Amino acid sequence: MFGKPFVRTLISRSAENRTDRRRFLKAAGAAGLGVVGATYLGVQATSSASATGEAAAVGDAAEAPSDAAVLNFALNLEYLEAEFYSFAVHGRGLPDDITGGVGTQGGVVGGKKVMFHDKTLHQFAKEIAGDEVAHVKFLRGALGEAAVSRPEIDLKDSFTAAAKAAGLISEYQQFDPFANEKNFLLAAYLFEDVGVTAYKGAAPLITNKTFLDAAAGILAAEAYHAATIRTSLFDRDLGDAAAKISNARDALDGPGDDDQGILLGNQANIVPTDNNGICFGRGADRVLNIVYLNPGPVKEGGFFPKGVNGDIVASGGA
Repeated sequence: MFGKPFVRTLISRSAENRTDRRRFLKAAGAAGLGVVGATYLGVQATSSASATGEAAAVGDAAEAPSDAAVLNFALNLEYLEAEFYSFAVHGRGLPDDITGGVGTQGGVVGGKKVMFHDKTLHQFAKEIAGDEVAHVKFLRGALGEAAVSRPEIDLKDSFTAAAKAAGLISEYQQFDPFANEKNFLLAAYLFEDVGVTAYKGAAPLITNKTFLDAAAGILAAEAYHAATIRTSLFDRDLGDAAAKISNARDALDGPGDDDQGILLGNQANIVPTDNNGICFGRGADRVLNIVYLNPGPVKEGGFFPKGVNGDIVASGGA
């Protein structure tokens, strides 16, 4: 989706100055004062494109998503995670005052409180839920009037479809992610690893250094969450089930076999890295393949029955 020429162009540009930083911090930190619009968040034009090669690079960069588009794409994913964890921990979803914005606002199907028996897991879930809601508020504050609304979210049939695709259940069974702690962990595992790879893939596309710093902070939080969920699955000997989910994600997001379960051989694989100890990232289109539960080029489905809001809405193809 995002070619190397304009990625190099984005990396080479700096869109941060003191004024940018003050405006961003004000928007992100003051409720109701977020006034950073699409113009400020958009891709900054380079002023030194005199040579033919530079002009071509600018042409590629013009097709790149703006910072607003990238952050709004992330906001869609944060809505999904925040709704999932909020229902699991509190038995209710996000309040209406943090779900409106640009685009069609949708409701949430499914969701209920998980009956936690493991006190430690309950504490983990509460902390993660708080972080995900905070991410929604932060991104909405940073985007201001440009923030997209929560799209329609399916926390019921989508999980059953995902579990069938992974081979966790048969064709005639249902998968309720809120039924018990095991199901909750498997559902959280599906989300958390995708979230980490999504932020990793988006990082080179963010032109403003302050926004990049914020995205890196959220990526770090999501990585902590993912490691917590992966560790909890490992402690419960759920390596086989996690491997099935990992394989299903790999089948959905195009060629390659980057996704990893929580076991390598008989050893723990809590942090899924390559031989250099580096985690991989996914482009936005491949992230959408997974959350739409479709390996083809579509604009809706799965957890987002009517698609996501914003400029980045299409999944990748084979």
